[in-house]
Amino acid sequence: MPTHQGSIRLFRAAGIVVFLHWSWFLVAAYEINGRGRSYSSLTFNALEYLALFLIVLMHEFGHSLACRQVGGEANQIVLWPLGGVAYVNPPPRPGATLWSIAAGPLVNVALIPVFLGIGLLSRSLGWYESIPNLHQLLRSIAYINIGLLIFNILPIYPLDGGQILRSLLWFVLGRARSLMVATIIGFVGVAAFIGLALWAQSVWYGVLAAFMLMNCWSGLQHARFLSRLAKLPRRDGFACPRCNTAPPVGDFWKCGQCGQPFDTFQTQGVCPHCVARFAASRCLDCGGLHPLSEWIAPGGTIARL
Repeated sequence: MPTHQGSIRLFRAAGIVVFLHWSWFLVAAYEINGRGRSYSSLTFNALEYLALFLIVLMHEFGHSLACRQVGGEANQIVLWPLGGVAYVNPPPRPGATLWSIAAGPLVNVALIPVFLGIGLLSRSLGWYESIPNLHQLLRSIAYINIGLLIFNILPIYPLDGGQILRSLLWFVLGRARSLMVATIIGFVGVAAFIGLALWAQSVWYGVLAAFMLMNCWSGLQHARFLSRLAKLPRRDGFACPRCNTAPPVGDFWKCGQCGQPFDTFQTQGVCPHCVARFAASRCLDCGGLHPLSEWIAPGGTIARL
């Protein structure tokens, strides 16, 4: 997954920072110059490519704003050659996750009547004959939006469709098993994309297949971790302020100084190996990071070392 490292900070809106990965420029130059001659000027090729990523950016903002609406964390979007990634962390509830993921494709759905109206306006004003490049650009952007929508709702993890499927299964199968099923279905989709890449002799389909394969494998490992986590005994007297889940008993936190695992709630945030002290602890269930004092459940206490 792309990160903001090696990326250019573009702007900040609604508390969300948007980055553009450096590799985007290389691919953009190749794509703009290599596209078919649908226009009489390369300027319109560039405008079409920029419009693609403007739609992607709106899609990612849909994810981020929806995640915040349900109480989740979302403060970063990274654009890169394969599209965009909104770093969202919704509360570990199926409904919250479903809305955070579905909001992205819903942005594309909302854009369809907008582009339809612009297309009708273009025809009524005679742009097809008077400004053919602009008419073709608007038409291409409308098709790009529909293409992105169809691609994203494919039920292949980690695409939006695969994550929506996972969220729906979560209501029935639970958190770990739903992710397990979604990633297994995702592997089938990856195999189909590999076949498509070989048939079409497309490097981009191959890159997409590799990206999905890595994410499916990561999702499968996370599903196994969640399954083991659900079976662990829990520590009384503590609860995550975000998801209200008690932390597991065991050495599941790694010291940032010496790298050794330890139980942060047993030692009150002090590594027993190097005596480094940590003011906050991360929830293994929802990923939230909170001061140890906020973890105290009603009736619980912190013993002073």
